[in-house]
Amino acid sequence: MTDFLDLARHFTPREREVRDAVRRFVDSRVLASIGDHFEQGTFPSELVAEMASLGVLGCNLHGHGCAGLSEVGYGLVMQELERGDSALRSFASVQTSLVMYPIAAFGSSAQKDQWLAPMAKGEAIGCFGLTEPEAGSNPAAMRTFAVDDGDAWIVQGNKRWLTNGGIAHVAVVWAKVGGPEASPSTVRGFLVPTDAPGVEMRSISKKLSLRASVSSELHLHGVRIPKSSVLPDVSGMKGPLMCLSAARLGIAWGVIGAAQACFDATLHYARNRVQFSGRSIASHQLVQAKFAEMQTQITASQLMALEVTRLKEQQKLKPAHVSMVKRHNVRVALETARTCRDILGGNGITLDYPVMRHMCNLETVSTYEGTHDVHTLVLGQEITGINAFG
Repeated sequence: MTDFLDLARHFTPREREVRDAVRRFVDSRVLASIGDHFEQGTFPSELVAEMASLGVLGCNLHGHGCAGLSEVGYGLVMQELERGDSALRSFASVQTSLVMYPIAAFGSSAQKDQWLAPMAKGEAIGCFGLTEPEAGSNPAAMRTFAVDDGDAWIVQGNKRWLTNGGIAHVAVVWAKVGGPEASPSTVRGFLVPTDAPGVEMRSISKKLSLRASVSSELHLHGVRIPKSSVLPDVSGMKGPLMCLSAARLGIAWGVIGAAQACFDATLHYARNRVQFSGRSIASHQLVQAKFAEMQTQITASQLMALEVTRLKEQQKLKPAHVSMVKRHNVRVALETARTCRDILGGNGITLDYPVMRHMCNLETVSTYEGTHDVHTLVLGQEITGINAFG
C-alpha cells in the first residue's frame, strides 16, 4: 500500500492492528468476488456478518457492543473497505455515521438499547432518509412531514437515494413537524421500521455506478409510528447535518483506499507491460510523471484526512474543514482513477482490473453527501463571510 511519508508511524498500535485486520479481510474475502457483484448489480450480503465480527459497524462508538475505536481508527476502516469497493464503505458508513451515530447521540435510552447492539452485530440494518426527489443539495426544502396524532406520529412523504434501503430494518427519517411548508427549524428525526404499514421501499436500478450497493426510494404513505419513535435530543437541521459531517469524514478516508487500489494495480501493470524497444511502460518519462503526480496527490489526501480527523478528536472541527477534505480527496481519487485508466489503455475498461469499477463508483461519491460545487460554496462562505447560496 502506498504510504510515501510513512504516516502509519502516527497511528497507535490498535489503529494499525484494526487497519491490518480489515485489509486482510478485503484481500481474502472481497477482492475475488466484488467484480462479479458489480457486474451483476448485487450487494455482497454474505460479508455483513464478517464485517460485524471485525467490529466495523459502529466502530467509533462506545458501549452497546461497539468497538470504541478512535476517529483515526474509523477512518482507516473506511479506507480499507473502499479499497475493496465503495459499496462496502457506503454500507458501513451509513450504518455507523448516519444511523447508529444519531441514535447514540440523540436517541433515548430505550432506542439505544433496542438498536445499537443488534446493529453492531449486523443483525439489524439501518438506512438514512434525508434526500428527496426535489430536495437534494438543499435538504431544508424537504416536503416529508410528521403530524402529531395524540399517542402517535403520522409520517407522510418520499425519500430518495437511501443506501441500504432495500435491506434495512429501520430508517432514520428526517421530517418537518406540522406540514410540508413548516419551517426547517421543526425538523425532527424519526425511527421508522421498514415493515410498518404504509412503508414502501422501491429499488433504484439501472445504475452505472455503485452497482454493488443497495440504493432505494422510500415512500411513506401516512405511516403511523409511536411517539417514542422520535429522536428526543435534537431538532432542526442540526441533527441531519451533524450526521452528514460524520459520514463525510469517513468518505474522505474511504476514497484514499480507492485511489490506492487504482495506483497499486496500475503500477504493477506498468512495470510488467512491455512496449517499444522491449522496455516496460513504467520506464518512460510520461508514465513516470503521471505516477509522481498521483503519489503526491494521494499523500496530500492522507495528510489532510489525518489532520482534519485530529481536529475532530480535539473537538476543534468546523463543517468547512470537512467540506475541504471531502471535496479535495474525492477529486484526487477520481483524477487518480482516470489517470490509471489511461495508463492501462484498453485493459483499463475491464473488470480484470479494479480501476474502471472504482472510477464509476467515485462519480457517485463525488455527488452524494454534498457535491464538489456545494462544498466549494461552503468553503467560500467560510473564507469570505458571504453566503453565495441561492
